[in-house]
Amino acid sequence: MQLSVVILNYNVRYFLEQCVLSVQEAIASIDAEIIVVDNNSSDESVLMMKEKFPDIKLIENKENFGFPKGNNIGVRQAKGKYICILNPDTVVAEDTFTKILAFAERQNNLGIIGCKLIDGTGEFLPESKRGVPTPWVSFTKIFGLYKIFPKTRLFNQYYAQHLNENQTGKVDILVGAFMFLERKLYEDLNGFDEDCFMYADDIDLSYRALLKEKTNYYFHETTVLHYKGESTIKDEKYMLHFQEAMNFFYQKHFKKPLFFSFFIQIGTWFFSFVKMFQGKTRIKPNPESYVFYSLNEDFSQKLALTLKNKVSFLEIPKEKMVNSCLIFKGKKVEIILDNRYISFKKCIEIIETLKDKSITFKILPKNAHFIIGSDSRNDRGQIVKIE
Repeated sequence: MQLSVVILNYNVRYFLEQCVLSVQEAIASIDAEIIVVDNNSSDESVLMMKEKFPDIKLIENKENFGFPKGNNIGVRQAKGKYICILNPDTVVAEDTFTKILAFAERQNNLGIIGCKLIDGTGEFLPESKRGVPTPWVSFTKIFGLYKIFPKTRLFNQYYAQHLNENQTGKVDILVGAFMFLERKLYEDLNGFDEDCFMYADDIDLSYRALLKEKTNYYFHETTVLHYKGESTIKDEKYMLHFQEAMNFFYQKHFKKPLFFSFFIQIGTWFFSFVKMFQGKTRIKPNPESYVFYSLNEDFSQKLALTLKNKVSFLEIPKEKMVNSCLIFKGKKVEIILDNRYISFKKCIEIIETLKDKSITFKILPKNAHFIIGSDSRNDRGQIVKIE
């Protein structure tokens, strides 16, 4: 078997359904399997998997074991030469795995591969590629120096800015939302460290691959949609988790410099002080209009009743889809993409191409009765059920 895709789920039932649908499309021509590990969800995730995907391997944990242990449990049952650790709040393109498999087979001494990630608004997620968070690199992150001097190596290492987002190349650290590697390497590394704090498990695994003299890569030739949850809200709790993660990483791998904790603490105070004056994340106003791209005109009427707003129905040839959508830039519009008509790859392309502060996006997954998306990387996303 070529590939095992391991998806660890906890209480994101609708995102999980969409994710599994996209992975099924992406492995259709590959000798591959999907393994879903559920960390004792209470939102009918397990019931949904059993009803909609009865042939997919499902592991039901009786408690929430967390990210590292949950994934380790899944990988232990994997059969593929390669594994992909994948968040349930992601959408992959139909050719994501064929492209990455081909790239992996061409490499020598392969470590971990990550790919280009965008959020639900189409914005690039800089954590798609990172450097080793040494004390100095962490300092540049905390105080935002990487933004001020993005082209200066002294300051731009945290987000591996020696590569732009559309450039494949060697990096040190990948993000746990999408990590592709040989199963043998994962086993040689003993998987994720189950003692890790939040935000450190993927850093630790990536760094241990480097210690084995493996080469990690950022691969830009496929884009994956990654909705962001509350765990990534940039508030005081985020900074405290960041501090805990860096403390764990240094205690494990380095003799922690005395000034490190001091600088991180100063950074936490500074960040919290700034946040007090910034206030809460601004909520986007409701769209002025909705546009439904589909072949199913009847469903647009159901959407209109559910959204309590007029829904324009547009049928446009797929090859002209992106160019046609450009007319909405600058307008307060929500674009709803029917996955029965538009591939996941095309949905991702439209969202990335049209990224605009005034436009929001939702996807209607195949054979589903809900639309799903995210208007901000700082919230859990939105699900609207269509009766």
